[in-house]
Amino acid sequence: MCCHDELRLAITRRHFFSLTSTGLGVAALASLLEPKLFAGTPAINPKTGGLADLPHFTPKAKHVIFLHQSGGPSQIDLFDYKPQLERLRGTELPDSVRMGQRITGMTSGQGTLPVANSIFKFQQHGQSGAWLSELLPYHARIVDDIAIVKSVHTEAINHDPAITFIQTGSQQPGRPSMGAWVSYGLGSENENLPAFVVMVSQASALNVDQPLFSRLWGSGFLPSRYQGVQFRSGGDPVLYLSDPPGVDRDLRRLMLDSLQELNRTRAQAYADPEIETRIAQFEMAFRMQASVPELVDLSNEPDYIFELYGEEARKPGTYANHCLLARRLVERGVRFVQLYKRGWDQHNDLPRDIALQCKSVDQPSAALILDLKQRGLLDDTLVIWGGEFGRTVYCQGRLTETNYGRDHHPRCFTMWLAGGGIKPGITIGETDDYCYNIVSDPVHIHDLQATILHCLGVDHTRLTYQYQGRHFRLTDVSGEVVKKLLV
Repeated sequence: MCCHDELRLAITRRHFFSLTSTGLGVAALASLLEPKLFAGTPAINPKTGGLADLPHFTPKAKHVIFLHQSGGPSQIDLFDYKPQLERLRGTELPDSVRMGQRITGMTSGQGTLPVANSIFKFQQHGQSGAWLSELLPYHARIVDDIAIVKSVHTEAINHDPAITFIQTGSQQPGRPSMGAWVSYGLGSENENLPAFVVMVSQASALNVDQPLFSRLWGSGFLPSRYQGVQFRSGGDPVLYLSDPPGVDRDLRRLMLDSLQELNRTRAQAYADPEIETRIAQFEMAFRMQASVPELVDLSNEPDYIFELYGEEARKPGTYANHCLLARRLVERGVRFVQLYKRGWDQHNDLPRDIALQCKSVDQPSAALILDLKQRGLLDDTLVIWGGEFGRTVYCQGRLTETNYGRDHHPRCFTMWLAGGGIKPGITIGETDDYCYNIVSDPVHIHDLQATILHCLGVDHTRLTYQYQGRHFRLTDVSGEVVKKLLV
């Protein structure tokens, strides 16, 4: 390939105008193509790498651990106790309750929508008296440390737009993830680890679970340095982190210094911010070669920690292992840790599969709260647990004495939050007798996101990024901080 061909492939429109034209007219054209070039680059905090003017106010939380339960856990079988449904079992969901609300294509063709009560027993726990299913015995130990929200709701009725919405603030792909926004705004407290780390645990249920896409932890239109770094379950925790045979640390340093010099020359020629990102990421990877192996080495964890999280915490890739690693990450200053647990999409065989899921999730989720608390980390670590939507009160498929399925339900579902400025031992929000509609304290997805940012000392209306002529934010044009959740 000749030099002319390489130049033609490498430059963008902005780079073309900057390299080949001069004069006032070109400056005016450039201001239209990329207004940020003339608006000034935001000042950066040299200690964290985040924006210099953040946080906007004193934060309660410095770190976030989001335990996303992918597929939509059934709130009716776990948190939202509805004893009156037992006498309504098998009856048709009334039109006065559904009110013509849309349902998915998976149940819209059913001739009947019979009510399915939970077959699991519920009991009150703690001083708060929170109701919990028998499937969550370890959660009973933390009910006075968490805030349960029974009135979360979303507009998205299918998995991809719903999980995209809760992770990025938009049902359409392409926006920055919440972790990327936090990384961009606040940076990290540890220069040797990424600000945003992602781990994915596979399903414990037997039915096929929903796929997860890397764009859910992507940076969207933010510079790519803010995207989440996924830790793998086996082999090297991060791909290509280890040096190949014959390459020692000194040689790697020499190679990076030479590469950085070439990239600096390229950056000066093309003014492409992604080149600066590439330089920064190469340097981060070099530092991670020392920091990550120490992070994932659990040999120095005492036996009582594995008793707390469960023996699966010793096995890389399990949800329990990831919960323990999440604690170790925030201990080392990582800003945002995103865990995904697959397997909650229970359209059929729900009693069997939800029991399997809870068996793998209940103990380590509770252990994470107890572990953070005993180390004094819960006060400044915000933990969130929940899925992208809930499940329907009516049965999908055939209803029997011991088996039923549930379809997607965006109208109301349950999540819980703990630590980092959240009021402990409370339950907010209420649903109707059919657990179908919210009757008090609705919490929209954008409200949840606004509240998370508030705990981090960020005004969600002021954390913006200019792209294609518009100032975008995580909460788009809505969202209110849920003050009832705050200390």
